[in-house]
Amino acid sequence: MPATRARLIMMTIIATLLGSGMAAALAGFVVLRAGWYDIGATTQHFPFVYSTLEQAMHYSVRRHAKSVAEPALGNHEQVLRGAAVYRDNCAQCHGGPGTAPGKHGLSMQPVPGPLVDATRHWKPRELYWITRHGIKMSGMPGWEYHLSEDELWSTVAFIMQLPTQSADDYRAMTAEAKK
Repeated sequence: MPATRARLIMMTIIATLLGSGMAAALAGFVVLRAGWYDIGATTQHFPFVYSTLEQAMHYSVRRHAKSVAEPALGNHEQVLRGAAVYRDNCAQCHGGPGTAPGKHGLSMQPVPGPLVDATRHWKPRELYWITRHGIKMSGMPGWEYHLSEDELWSTVAFIMQLPTQSADDYRAMTAEAKK
């Protein structure tokens, strides 16, 4: 008798989980097909959507960037090249120390985050991977066909310097950078 009861309990649990999963999938399907979820760029996602997508991005970047070999970063010439690339391609959306993003970046959903604190969240190889491949459905383009390897790594070298820069340092470095 106890084995039959345990089997019945297990079957009930499995049936409940399967039924709940199917009900959730059906509800999601109805919401999507009915067009009830507002995908307009002027409307924020629900917080749980942001959290889920943010976590998925972190896991994916970490997994894909594991095999990226990092070159030596940080010499002055490389950082200056990166400052020019950043100024010309990144600052419009991400801004910089003491510099707000442009109107284009501020109109995006989600709004591109500032990169001043990127080194707290990402390793250099992960920043390289993001810069090279972009992030789907975020407005972050993949730069692999527009920038050389040297430019990509120089940009990462510059981003690694952002936390130590004041607004004046940032303006001076991006102005000094060769066009």
